[in-house]
Amino acid sequence: MTKAERTRQFIIEKAAPIFNKKGMAGTAISDIMEATKLAKGGVYGNFENKEEICLEAYKYLTQTLSAAIDQSIASKITAKDKLFALLDFYADVLIKNDKGGCPILNFGTEADDTNPLIKQKVKESISYSQNRIFKIAQQGIDNGEFKDTLDARQFALKTFTMIEGAILISRVQGSNEHIRLIAGMIKFEIEQNIK
Repeated sequence: MTKAERTRQFIIEKAAPIFNKKGMAGTAISDIMEATKLAKGGVYGNFENKEEICLEAYKYLTQTLSAAIDQSIASKITAKDKLFALLDFYADVLIKNDKGGCPILNFGTEADDTNPLIKQKVKESISYSQNRIFKIAQQGIDNGEFKDTLDARQFALKTFTMIEGAILISRVQGSNEHIRLIAGMIKFEIEQNIK
């Protein structure tokens, strides 16, 4: 990495949790300047505008989140254990993180009517996240672990939607009760689909 690339990455990493907590509109360049200890020219010397920083921050947050989820399920062998590890990640790790929670939820809510570029990136993240769940569930069906009556595509869509809703309510209420309840319900459904 060149010095310019390192500086750019440093700005992204410092700005990412600010955008995730304060939102795109709520984050000012002064917030980024304060976090990075760089002057305005130091920030804008590496990015065209605030929207570019926001986009790169979203990419960084979702890539970091995805890598952490992948790591949490990597050592698991069975589809059930992978799905349980994924649910535990959301219920135990993501809900407690100090970077503002789920960037898909946070950026998606704000970008829905205001930022078509970020909205498209969020749509891609949703598809990727649902597809991860689908692949694990389908693996369980294919290897005979789960009943073939389980609709892996529908299960993935429902699971991801329930998780995101539970994260929103849990964070707003300052309690992990909802995410724990939803994770437990999904685990129960998985258990019911084991052959």
